Amino acid sequence: MKSTRPFHQTPVITIDGPTASGKGTVAALVAAHLGFHLLDSGALYRLAALASVRYDVPPDAADELAKLVGDLHITFREGLAQLDGVDVSTEIRAEAIGNRASAIAVHAPVRAALVARQRAFRKEPGLVADGRDMGTVIFPDAVLKVFLTASVEARAARRHKQLIQKGFSAKIDDLLRDLRERDERDSNRAAAPLKPAADAKLLDTSALSIDQAVEQVVQWYQALQPRA
Repeated sequence: MKSTRPFHQTPVITIDGPTASGKGTVAALVAAHLGFHLLDSGALYRLAALASVRYDVPPDAADELAKLVGDLHITFREGLAQLDGVDVSTEIRAEAIGNRASAIAVHAPVRAALVARQRAFRKEPGLVADGRDMGTVIFPDAVLKVFLTASVEARAARRHKQLIQKGFSAKIDDLLRDLRERDERDSNRAAAPLKPAADAKLLDTSALSIDQAVEQVVQWYQALQPRA
């Protein structure tokens, strides 16, 4: 039987945090555990970054970037990210694209152009959304807001492992520098800076396994459910 709950009551769990804090993996597993839809907001920004390279739009051209974002044909199908009908799931994970995504994300017009696209992912039975401003800007009425943290050293090690597994070359020292620069840029941008929502639960994943982090988030969510 179809739910009669108003749209705004469709439950949302937001999982925010800096690059390589584990939020993407945790969000995907929490969504799978609960049977919820998944929004990888970072993939949207990476797709926009890749498009800006392909269409030769400079990362500082805010209005032109916003128009480009509004015109893009983006789809997520069976875990794959498609741009103009072509699977670019591997391409968008390159470190250079991640850095460019962070650079274009500082522009308010670009972020505004992506807001509606992100909110459209909110569907029954629920949504798990990961990113940097999911709990503060996109879904401020989320039933559970989680902010993942981890030391920059732990995050660099994770990112190094991910890149090597995907066939990209990477050096720990370069990753440490890039992460520190990205953290500085994301935390100090004028538009939707990276920060925990006032009512977010903080979860340091430096010494946690993915399974432990997922278990904690699921426990937090289940504790919010009305008892029978």
